[in-house]
Amino acid sequence: MTDQPPGGGSGGVDPERPLDVPEPPVTPGGPEQPEPSGSVVPPSAAVSQVDPRLVMRQQGFGGYLSEFKRRVRGGELGSLPVIFGLIVIWIVFWSLNDRFLSAQNLSNLSVQIASTGLISVGIVFVLLLGEIDLSIGSVSGLAAALLAVLNINHGWGDLASIFAAMGVGLGIGLIQGFFFAKVGVPAFVVTLAGLIGWLGLQLYVLGDQGTINLRYGGTIHKLTSYYFDQVIVGYVIAAVLVGLYAVSRYLEYRRRRDAGLAVVPVQDLALRTGLLAVIAFVVAYVLNQWKGTPLALLIFLGFVIVGDIVLRRTRYGRQIYAVGGGIEAARRAGVNVSFIRISVFMICSMMAALGGVFAASRIVSAGQSTGSGDVLTNAIAAAVIGGTSLFGGRGSTYSALLGMLVIGSISSGMDLQSVNSSVKLMITGAVLLAAVVLDSVSRRSQKASGRA
Repeated sequence: MTDQPPGGGSGGVDPERPLDVPEPPVTPGGPEQPEPSGSVVPPSAAVSQVDPRLVMRQQGFGGYLSEFKRRVRGGELGSLPVIFGLIVIWIVFWSLNDRFLSAQNLSNLSVQIASTGLISVGIVFVLLLGEIDLSIGSVSGLAAALLAVLNINHGWGDLASIFAAMGVGLGIGLIQGFFFAKVGVPAFVVTLAGLIGWLGLQLYVLGDQGTINLRYGGTIHKLTSYYFDQVIVGYVIAAVLVGLYAVSRYLEYRRRRDAGLAVVPVQDLALRTGLLAVIAFVVAYVLNQWKGTPLALLIFLGFVIVGDIVLRRTRYGRQIYAVGGGIEAARRAGVNVSFIRISVFMICSMMAALGGVFAASRIVSAGQSTGSGDVLTNAIAAAVIGGTSLFGGRGSTYSALLGMLVIGSISSGMDLQSVNSSVKLMITGAVLLAAVVLDSVSRRSQKASGRA
Protein backbone atom coordinates (compact mmCIF):
# COMPACT_ATOMS: atom_id res chain seq x y z
CA MET A 1 0.00 0.00 0.00
CA THR A 2 1.32 3.46 -0.82
CA ASP A 3 2.00 5.60 2.23
CA GLN A 4 -0.57 8.33 2.72
CA PRO A 5 0.40 11.81 3.86
CA PRO A 6 -0.85 12.89 7.27
CA GLY A 7 -4.34 14.36 7.22
CA GLY A 8 -5.78 17.13 9.26
CA GLY A 9 -5.42 20.38 7.44
CA SER A 10 -1.77 20.83 6.65
CA GLY A 11 -1.58 22.53 3.34
CA GLY A 12 1.07 22.80 0.67
CA VAL A 13 3.10 20.01 -0.82
CA ASP A 14 4.19 17.03 1.23
CA PRO A 15 8.00 17.20 1.25
CA GLU A 16 8.26 13.46 1.88
CA ARG A 17 6.79 12.50 -1.51
CA PRO A 18 8.12 13.11 -5.02
CA LEU A 19 6.00 15.53 -7.00
CA ASP A 20 4.21 14.45 -10.16
CA VAL A 21 5.78 16.21 -13.11
CA PRO A 22 3.19 17.04 -15.80
CA GLU A 23 3.96 16.95 -19.47
CA PRO A 24 4.21 20.31 -21.28
CA PRO A 25 1.03 21.50 -23.01
CA VAL A 26 0.63 20.68 -26.71
CA THR A 27 -1.15 22.93 -29.18
CA PRO A 28 -3.61 20.89 -31.29
CA GLY A 29 -2.68 20.89 -34.93
CA GLY A 30 0.48 22.89 -34.33
CA PRO A 31 4.00 21.98 -35.27
CA GLU A 32 4.63 20.43 -31.84
CA GLN A 33 2.79 17.11 -32.02
CA PRO A 34 2.72 14.50 -29.23
CA GLU A 35 5.43 11.92 -29.29
CA PRO A 36 4.47 8.37 -30.25
CA SER A 37 3.13 6.12 -27.52
CA GLY A 38 5.80 5.00 -25.08
CA SER A 39 8.10 7.99 -25.64
CA VAL A 40 9.55 9.82 -22.69
CA VAL A 41 9.33 13.57 -22.18
CA PRO A 42 12.83 15.04 -21.93
CA PRO A 43 13.66 16.25 -18.43
CA SER A 44 14.39 19.74 -19.79
CA ALA A 45 10.82 20.00 -21.03
CA ALA A 46 9.29 19.03 -17.69
CA VAL A 47 7.67 21.68 -15.55
CA SER A 48 9.17 21.26 -12.11
CA GLN A 49 7.14 22.05 -9.03
CA VAL A 50 8.85 22.98 -5.80
CA ASP A 51 7.49 23.31 -2.30
CA PRO A 52 7.10 27.10 -1.86
CA ARG A 53 8.23 26.80 1.75
CA LEU A 54 11.64 25.56 0.63
CA VAL A 55 11.92 28.31 -1.99
CA MET A 56 11.31 30.98 0.62
CA ARG A 57 13.86 29.43 2.98
CA GLN A 58 16.44 29.55 0.21
CA GLN A 59 15.98 33.33 0.02
CA GLY A 60 17.65 33.89 3.37
CA PHE A 61 16.18 35.99 6.18
CA GLY A 62 13.65 37.58 3.86
CA GLY A 63 12.43 34.13 2.89
CA TYR A 64 11.97 33.13 6.51
CA LEU A 65 9.98 36.31 7.14
CA SER A 66 7.77 35.63 4.11
CA GLU A 67 7.22 32.05 5.23
CA PHE A 68 6.29 33.21 8.74
CA LYS A 69 3.72 35.65 7.33
CA ARG A 70 2.30 32.91 5.10
CA ARG A 71 1.95 30.54 8.03
CA VAL A 72 0.22 33.17 10.19
CA ARG A 73 -2.23 34.06 7.41
CA GLY A 74 -2.94 30.36 6.84
CA GLY A 75 -3.43 29.59 10.54
CA GLU A 76 -0.30 27.40 10.71
CA LEU A 77 1.08 28.74 13.99
CA GLY A 78 2.49 25.45 15.24
CA SER A 79 4.12 25.66 18.67
CA LEU A 80 4.89 29.38 18.52
CA PRO A 81 1.98 30.54 20.73
CA VAL A 82 2.73 28.07 23.53
CA ILE A 83 6.47 28.81 23.44
CA PHE A 84 5.77 32.53 23.59
CA GLY A 85 3.28 31.97 26.42
CA LEU A 86 5.78 29.84 28.35
CA ILE A 87 8.41 32.58 28.09
CA VAL A 88 5.90 35.16 29.36
CA ILE A 89 4.92 32.90 32.27
CA TRP A 90 8.54 32.41 33.28
CA ILE A 91 9.31 36.14 33.09
CA VAL A 92 6.24 37.05 35.17
CA PHE A 93 6.90 34.53 37.94
CA TRP A 94 10.63 35.28 37.97
CA SER A 95 9.84 38.98 38.44
CA LEU A 96 7.58 38.07 41.37
CA ASN A 97 10.01 35.62 42.96
CA ASP A 98 13.61 35.13 41.82
CA ARG A 99 13.57 31.57 43.18
CA PHE A 100 11.28 30.52 40.34
CA LEU A 101 14.14 30.17 37.83
CA SER A 102 16.54 28.72 40.38
CA ALA A 103 18.18 25.40 39.58
CA GLN A 104 16.40 23.72 42.49
CA ASN A 105 12.93 24.83 41.42
CA LEU A 106 13.46 23.98 37.74
CA SER A 107 14.86 20.57 38.67
CA ASN A 108 11.87 19.87 40.90
CA LEU A 109 9.56 21.06 38.11
CA SER A 110 11.11 18.60 35.63
CA VAL A 111 10.39 15.70 38.00
CA GLN A 112 6.89 16.89 38.95
CA ILE A 113 5.65 16.96 35.36
CA ALA A 114 6.94 13.47 34.46
CA SER A 115 4.02 11.34 35.68
CA THR A 116 1.19 13.42 34.19
CA GLY A 117 3.37 14.16 31.16
CA LEU A 118 3.65 10.46 30.35
CA ILE A 119 -0.14 10.18 30.51
CA SER A 120 -0.42 13.20 28.22
CA VAL A 121 1.86 11.55 25.64
CA GLY A 122 -0.68 8.74 25.39
CA ILE A 123 -3.63 11.12 25.15
CA VAL A 124 -1.96 12.83 22.17
CA PHE A 125 -2.40 9.63 20.15
CA VAL A 126 -6.13 9.54 20.94
CA LEU A 127 -6.62 13.24 20.20
CA LEU A 128 -4.99 12.76 16.80
CA LEU A 129 -7.98 10.53 15.96
CA GLY A 130 -10.34 13.30 17.07
CA GLU A 131 -11.43 11.20 20.06
CA ILE A 132 -11.08 11.44 23.84
CA ASP A 133 -10.22 9.06 26.68
CA LEU A 134 -11.77 9.99 30.03
CA SER A 135 -10.52 6.87 31.83
CA ILE A 136 -6.80 7.72 31.94
CA GLY A 137 -6.90 8.98 35.53
CA SER A 138 -8.62 5.84 36.81
CA VAL A 139 -6.31 3.62 34.74
CA SER A 140 -3.25 5.30 36.25
CA GLY A 141 -4.67 4.86 39.77
CA LEU A 142 -5.50 1.19 39.14
CA ALA A 143 -2.01 0.56 37.75
CA ALA A 144 -0.43 2.17 40.82
CA ALA A 145 -2.62 0.03 43.11
CA LEU A 146 -1.70 -3.18 41.27
CA LEU A 147 1.96 -2.19 41.36
CA ALA A 148 1.89 -1.76 45.14
CA VAL A 149 -0.13 -4.92 45.84
CA LEU A 150 2.07 -7.12 43.66
CA ASN A 151 5.31 -5.59 44.90
CA ILE A 152 4.56 -5.36 48.63
CA ASN A 153 1.79 -7.84 49.39
CA HIS A 154 2.82 -10.61 46.99
CA GLY A 155 6.58 -10.09 46.91
CA TRP A 156 6.96 -9.52 43.16
CA GLY A 157 10.14 -7.85 41.98
CA ASP A 158 10.15 -4.16 41.11
CA LEU A 159 10.55 -4.60 37.37
CA ALA A 160 8.02 -7.44 37.21
CA SER A 161 5.49 -5.29 39.05
CA ILE A 162 6.09 -2.35 36.71
CA PHE A 163 5.65 -4.45 33.56
CA ALA A 164 2.56 -6.13 35.03
CA ALA A 165 0.99 -2.74 35.67
CA MET A 166 1.76 -1.62 32.11
CA GLY A 167 0.39 -4.91 30.78
CA VAL A 168 -2.89 -4.28 32.60
CA GLY A 169 -2.96 -0.86 30.94
CA LEU A 170 -2.59 -2.49 27.53
CA GLY A 171 -5.42 -4.88 28.31
CA ILE A 172 -7.70 -2.06 29.39
CA GLY A 173 -6.94 -0.20 26.17
CA LEU A 174 -7.74 -3.32 24.16
CA ILE A 175 -11.12 -3.69 25.87
CA GLN A 176 -12.09 -0.05 25.47
CA GLY A 177 -10.77 0.11 21.91
CA PHE A 178 -12.76 -2.99 20.96
CA PHE A 179 -16.06 -1.54 22.18
CA PHE A 180 -15.28 1.70 20.36
CA ALA A 181 -13.92 0.36 17.06
CA LYS A 182 -15.84 -2.90 16.67
CA VAL A 183 -19.09 -2.47 18.60
CA GLY A 184 -19.49 1.18 17.70
CA VAL A 185 -19.98 2.63 21.17
CA PRO A 186 -18.77 6.29 21.23
CA ALA A 187 -15.34 6.70 22.81
CA PHE A 188 -16.74 9.28 25.22
CA VAL A 189 -19.24 6.75 26.62
CA VAL A 190 -16.80 3.83 26.69
CA THR A 191 -14.11 5.75 28.54
CA LEU A 192 -16.60 7.43 30.85
CA ALA A 193 -17.74 3.97 31.90
CA GLY A 194 -14.06 3.08 32.28
CA LEU A 195 -13.46 6.12 34.48
CA ILE A 196 -16.08 4.79 36.91
CA GLY A 197 -15.39 1.08 36.57
CA TRP A 198 -11.59 1.17 36.83
CA LEU A 199 -11.83 3.47 39.85
CA GLY A 200 -14.05 0.87 41.53
CA LEU A 201 -11.55 -1.86 40.67
CA GLN A 202 -8.75 0.27 42.13
CA LEU A 203 -10.59 0.55 45.44
CA TYR A 204 -11.29 -3.21 45.38
CA VAL A 205 -7.60 -4.05 44.75
CA LEU A 206 -6.45 -1.84 47.63
CA GLY A 207 -9.07 -3.35 49.94
CA ASP A 208 -9.17 -2.29 53.57
CA GLN A 209 -5.58 -1.08 53.52
CA GLY A 210 -6.50 2.05 51.60
CA THR A 211 -2.85 3.03 51.14
CA ILE A 212 0.19 0.79 50.56
CA ASN A 213 3.66 2.17 51.13
CA LEU A 214 6.45 1.23 48.74
CA ARG A 215 10.07 0.54 49.66
CA TYR A 216 12.47 3.46 49.83
CA GLY A 217 15.56 3.03 47.69
CA GLY A 218 14.05 0.37 45.44
CA THR A 219 13.86 0.51 41.64
CA ILE A 220 10.33 1.90 41.73
CA HIS A 221 11.32 4.69 44.09
CA LYS A 222 14.44 5.51 42.06
CA LEU A 223 12.32 6.25 38.97
CA THR A 224 11.65 9.73 40.38
CA SER A 225 14.35 10.05 43.06
CA TYR A 226 17.53 9.14 41.17
CA TYR A 227 19.77 11.87 39.74
CA PHE A 228 22.88 11.52 37.59
CA ASP A 229 25.02 13.73 39.81
CA GLN A 230 28.15 13.44 37.66
CA VAL A 231 28.39 16.74 35.77
CA ILE A 232 29.69 15.08 32.61
CA VAL A 233 26.59 12.88 32.28
CA GLY A 234 24.25 15.79 31.59
CA TYR A 235 26.53 17.25 28.93
CA VAL A 236 27.09 13.87 27.29
CA ILE A 237 23.34 13.29 27.08
CA ALA A 238 22.89 16.76 25.57
CA ALA A 239 25.64 16.11 23.02
CA VAL A 240 24.16 12.73 22.05
CA LEU A 241 20.69 14.22 21.53
CA VAL A 242 22.05 17.05 19.39
CA GLY A 243 24.23 14.64 17.42
CA LEU A 244 21.35 12.26 16.70
CA TYR A 245 19.20 15.17 15.57
CA ALA A 246 21.93 16.52 13.28
CA VAL A 247 22.58 13.11 11.74
CA SER A 248 18.89 12.41 11.14
CA ARG A 249 18.35 15.78 9.48
CA TYR A 250 21.46 15.38 7.33
CA LEU A 251 20.40 11.90 6.19
CA GLU A 252 17.01 13.34 5.25
CA TYR A 253 18.80 16.12 3.35
CA ARG A 254 20.90 13.60 1.38
CA ARG A 255 17.89 11.39 0.63
CA ARG A 256 15.92 14.28 -0.82
CA ARG A 257 18.92 15.61 -2.73
CA ASP A 258 19.68 12.22 -4.26
CA ALA A 259 16.01 11.87 -5.25
CA GLY A 260 16.15 15.18 -7.09
CA LEU A 261 13.76 16.90 -4.67
CA ALA A 262 14.02 20.39 -3.28
CA VAL A 263 16.13 20.44 -0.12
CA VAL A 264 16.26 22.68 2.90
CA PRO A 265 19.37 24.90 2.76
CA VAL A 266 22.36 23.73 4.76
CA GLN A 267 22.33 26.94 6.79
CA ASP A 268 18.78 26.07 7.85
CA LEU A 269 19.96 22.71 9.19
CA ALA A 270 22.90 24.38 10.93
CA LEU A 271 20.63 27.00 12.52
CA ARG A 272 18.18 24.43 13.86
CA THR A 273 20.95 22.20 15.17
CA GLY A 274 22.69 25.14 16.82
CA LEU A 275 19.48 26.30 18.50
CA LEU A 276 18.83 22.79 19.84
CA ALA A 277 22.42 22.59 21.09
CA VAL A 278 22.06 25.85 23.01
CA ILE A 279 18.83 24.71 24.66
CA ALA A 280 20.17 21.24 25.50
CA PHE A 281 23.42 22.45 27.05
CA VAL A 282 21.73 25.26 28.99
CA VAL A 283 19.29 22.73 30.46
CA ALA A 284 22.17 20.40 31.36
CA TYR A 285 24.06 23.28 32.99
CA VAL A 286 21.05 24.38 35.07
CA LEU A 287 20.26 20.85 36.24
CA ASN A 288 23.89 20.29 37.22
CA GLN A 289 23.66 23.29 39.55
CA TRP A 290 21.32 21.32 41.82
CA LYS A 291 21.47 17.52 41.99
CA GLY A 292 22.22 16.62 38.39
CA THR A 293 20.06 15.22 35.60
CA PRO A 294 16.87 13.52 36.89
CA LEU A 295 16.18 10.01 35.63
CA ALA A 296 12.45 10.82 35.50
CA LEU A 297 13.06 13.67 33.05
CA LEU A 298 15.17 11.47 30.77
CA ILE A 299 12.49 8.76 30.68
CA PHE A 300 9.79 11.34 29.94
CA LEU A 301 11.85 12.91 27.13
CA GLY A 302 12.62 9.44 25.78
CA PHE A 303 8.94 8.59 25.37
CA VAL A 304 8.28 12.01 23.82
CA ILE A 305 11.03 11.52 21.23
CA VAL A 306 10.13 7.90 20.45
CA GLY A 307 6.46 8.83 20.15
CA ASP A 308 7.30 11.61 17.71
CA ILE A 309 9.43 9.26 15.61
CA VAL A 310 6.59 6.73 15.50
CA LEU A 311 4.07 9.37 14.44
CA ARG A 312 6.18 11.18 11.86
CA ARG A 313 8.58 8.57 10.51
CA THR A 314 6.58 5.36 10.28
CA ARG A 315 3.73 4.10 8.14
CA TYR A 316 1.73 3.41 11.29
CA GLY A 317 2.08 7.02 12.43
CA ARG A 318 1.02 8.41 9.06
CA GLN A 319 -2.02 6.15 9.18
CA ILE A 320 -2.98 7.66 12.55
CA TYR A 321 -2.87 11.14 11.02
CA ALA A 322 -4.84 9.88 8.04
CA VAL A 323 -7.62 8.43 10.19
CA GLY A 324 -7.74 11.64 12.20
CA GLY A 325 -7.94 13.70 9.04
CA GLY A 326 -10.80 11.69 7.51
CA ILE A 327 -11.99 8.20 8.38
CA GLU A 328 -13.65 7.44 5.06
CA ALA A 329 -10.74 8.73 3.02
CA ALA A 330 -8.32 6.66 5.12
CA ARG A 331 -10.48 3.55 4.72
CA ARG A 332 -10.60 3.97 0.93
CA ALA A 333 -6.83 4.37 0.92
CA GLY A 334 -6.53 0.91 2.47
CA VAL A 335 -5.95 1.85 6.11
CA ASN A 336 -7.24 -0.68 8.65
CA VAL A 337 -9.23 1.86 10.66
CA SER A 338 -10.32 -0.60 13.36
CA PHE A 339 -6.74 -1.68 14.01
CA ILE A 340 -5.54 1.92 14.23
CA ARG A 341 -8.30 2.85 16.67
CA ILE A 342 -7.82 -0.14 18.95
CA SER A 343 -4.02 0.15 18.98
CA VAL A 344 -4.15 3.87 19.76
CA PHE A 345 -6.37 3.28 22.79
CA MET A 346 -3.99 0.54 23.91
CA ILE A 347 -1.06 2.97 23.69
CA CYS A 348 -3.01 5.58 25.62
CA SER A 349 -3.96 3.22 28.45
CA MET A 350 -0.43 1.80 28.65
CA MET A 351 1.00 5.31 29.01
CA ALA A 352 -1.64 6.08 31.65
CA ALA A 353 -0.52 3.00 33.57
CA LEU A 354 3.12 4.09 33.31
CA GLY A 355 2.13 7.53 34.55
CA GLY A 356 0.48 5.86 37.53
CA VAL A 357 3.71 3.99 38.26
CA PHE A 358 5.62 7.30 38.29
CA ALA A 359 2.98 8.92 40.49
CA ALA A 360 3.34 6.09 43.03
CA SER A 361 7.13 6.34 42.79
CA ARG A 362 7.09 10.05 43.57
CA ILE A 363 5.06 9.74 46.79
CA VAL A 364 6.45 6.24 47.53
CA SER A 365 2.93 4.85 47.98
CA ALA A 366 -0.31 4.01 46.20
CA GLY A 367 -3.67 4.90 47.65
CA GLN A 368 -7.31 5.52 46.91
CA SER A 369 -6.60 9.06 45.73
CA THR A 370 -3.86 8.07 43.26
CA GLY A 371 -4.94 9.06 39.75
CA SER A 372 -7.80 11.21 40.98
CA GLY A 373 -8.01 14.98 41.36
CA ASP A 374 -6.65 16.99 38.44
CA VAL A 375 -4.69 14.17 36.77
CA LEU A 376 -7.25 13.64 33.99
CA THR A 377 -7.83 17.32 33.32
CA ASN A 378 -4.13 18.23 33.39
CA ALA A 379 -3.16 15.39 31.02
CA ILE A 380 -5.76 16.41 28.44
CA ALA A 381 -5.13 20.12 28.97
CA ALA A 382 -1.38 19.68 28.47
CA ALA A 383 -1.83 18.00 25.09
CA VAL A 384 -4.26 20.68 23.90
CA ILE A 385 -2.32 23.63 25.30
CA GLY A 386 0.83 22.23 23.68
CA GLY A 387 -0.77 22.36 20.24
CA THR A 388 -2.58 19.06 19.60
CA SER A 389 -5.95 19.72 17.98
CA LEU A 390 -9.14 18.48 19.61
CA PHE A 391 -10.53 17.98 16.11
CA GLY A 392 -7.94 15.38 15.14
CA GLY A 393 -5.21 15.11 12.54
CA ARG A 394 -2.79 17.71 13.91
CA GLY A 395 -0.30 17.58 16.76
CA SER A 396 2.73 15.73 18.10
CA THR A 397 4.02 14.23 21.33
CA TYR A 398 6.06 17.38 21.88
CA SER A 399 2.70 18.98 22.68
CA ALA A 400 2.66 16.95 25.90
CA LEU A 401 6.08 18.29 26.88
CA LEU A 402 5.28 21.93 26.11
CA GLY A 403 1.82 21.76 27.65
CA MET A 404 3.10 20.16 30.86
CA LEU A 405 5.79 22.83 31.12
CA VAL A 406 3.07 25.49 30.94
CA ILE A 407 0.81 23.80 33.50
CA GLY A 408 3.70 22.86 35.77
CA SER A 409 5.17 26.37 35.60
CA ILE A 410 1.83 27.93 36.55
CA SER A 411 1.44 25.53 39.47
CA SER A 412 5.03 26.02 40.66
CA GLY A 413 4.84 29.80 40.38
CA MET A 414 1.56 29.91 42.27
CA ASP A 415 2.98 27.69 45.02
CA LEU A 416 5.93 30.03 45.46
CA GLN A 417 3.47 32.90 45.82
CA SER A 418 1.35 30.87 48.26
CA VAL A 419 -1.71 31.26 46.04
CA ASN A 420 -4.76 29.15 46.83
CA SER A 421 -5.21 26.01 44.72
CA SER A 422 -8.62 27.26 43.56
CA VAL A 423 -6.92 30.15 41.76
CA LYS A 424 -4.48 27.73 40.10
CA LEU A 425 -7.36 25.69 38.73
CA MET A 426 -9.12 28.78 37.39
CA ILE A 427 -5.98 30.02 35.65
CA THR A 428 -5.26 26.60 34.18
CA GLY A 429 -8.84 26.47 32.88
CA ALA A 430 -8.46 29.90 31.30
CA VAL A 431 -5.22 28.84 29.58
CA LEU A 432 -6.94 25.70 28.27
CA LEU A 433 -9.85 27.73 26.90
CA ALA A 434 -7.42 30.10 25.20
CA ALA A 435 -5.64 27.15 23.57
CA VAL A 436 -8.92 25.69 22.26
CA VAL A 437 -10.04 29.09 20.94
CA LEU A 438 -6.68 29.49 19.19
CA ASP A 439 -7.07 26.02 17.68
CA SER A 440 -10.56 26.85 16.40
CA VAL A 441 -9.44 30.16 14.91
CA SER A 442 -6.46 28.43 13.32
CA ARG A 443 -8.69 25.83 11.66
CA ARG A 444 -11.00 28.57 10.39
CA SER A 445 -8.02 30.43 8.90
CA GLN A 446 -6.80 27.26 7.23
CA LYS A 447 -10.21 26.66 5.67
CA ALA A 448 -10.37 30.24 4.46
CA SER A 449 -6.94 29.90 2.85
CA GLY A 450 -7.76 26.50 1.35
CA ARG A 451 -5.31 24.58 3.54
CA ALA A 452 -7.79 22.62 5.66
